[in-house]
Amino acid sequence: MTAAIAFQHITQKYLSLSGETTAVEQFDCKIEEGEFIGIVGPSGCGKSTLLSLLAGLFRPTVGDVRLFGESVTQPSPAIGYMLQQDYLLPWRTILDNVCIGLEIRGLKNKETIDYARELLIEMGLSGTENKYPHQLSGGMRQRAALVRTLAVKPKVLLLDEPFSALDYQIKLQLEELIAKTLQKYRMTSVLVTHDLGEAIAMCDRVLVMASRPGRLKNVVDVPQEIRRLAPMEAREHPDFHPLFRQLWEDLQNEQ
Repeated sequence: MTAAIAFQHITQKYLSLSGETTAVEQFDCKIEEGEFIGIVGPSGCGKSTLLSLLAGLFRPTVGDVRLFGESVTQPSPAIGYMLQQDYLLPWRTILDNVCIGLEIRGLKNKETIDYARELLIEMGLSGTENKYPHQLSGGMRQRAALVRTLAVKPKVLLLDEPFSALDYQIKLQLEELIAKTLQKYRMTSVLVTHDLGEAIAMCDRVLVMASRPGRLKNVVDVPQEIRRLAPMEAREHPDFHPLFRQLWEDLQNEQ
């Protein structure tokens, strides 16, 4: 069976005035359809580079990235990408903001707008359709950004530290919301995070990256007993802290 995502012998180099830098070196990984994968590692180890390669923003220096068996050579409509910042346009209403992906892809019509409205209700944003971004809290804005991402019905969701700018309580609420959403729509997902607890509480497997040049150092499987729990409940499971310590020790060795 073809994997949903395959990184095959990936090396990524960048050129700058100071010379050549290797961000990722000989990275191999397969992600099955419906899996939720976390990526953790030291700053500068190539975590976000891997997401950019998967999103088709540029090609790897060496190797191949495959999405459902096809080489990724350009941005794909199958990919939804959620970043640290919400990037809502201040002059557009929330409904117009969440429909912007539909506009760009030529998919905006009554049916897709109604679907976007349904997602707003599902994400607890009923009544915000005609408001502007400055009228919403940070957590509400990030939920609107999630609706914008989901409105185009992606098959794969990329999450690049989407909770890092939020208060801890709101962050936990959004973790649970996203976990439920991914379970409902059975999406393949990749989360880049510095929060080890978040990776364990939300993901099926956690990839640990070595420091630059980024290489795959370890893969930690999260037990089914934790995976079936909500993120807050997962943190209270007796197996949570041993996993956290394992990830912590892996990363401490990279400092």
